[in-house]
Amino acid sequence: MHIGIVGGLDRNEGFYEDLAQRAGHHFEHHNGHLAGRGAASLGTLVERCDVVIVVTDVNSHAAVWRVRRLAKQRGNRVILMSRCGPSKFTALLAELGTAAQPSPTPLRAAR
Repeated sequence: MHIGIVGGLDRNEGFYEDLAQRAGHHFEHHNGHLAGRGAASLGTLVERCDVVIVVTDVNSHAAVWRVRRLAKQRGNRVILMSRCGPSKFTALLAELGTAAQPSPTPLRAAR
């Protein structure tokens, strides 16, 4: 699964990427700044990701609004979190991993 985080602390980007890779996911980060090429790079992140986590405490309302709108247009899942530290991110990866696994099909009785 391709997971993106918008916002959060830039210094944790490498740590989050390592956690995601260990769980078998791809990871991208965007700082949430929309000036310059920020809006365009945010759009490409949303296009590439299956799930986008938006950290609302450190993002502008415009960035949160834009991610929600772009994800809705593309049918991507958005998770809004006020904060996303390493422990919350690890728990979220575990939840996403179990949700992505197909449920086993029941065995049919032989006739």
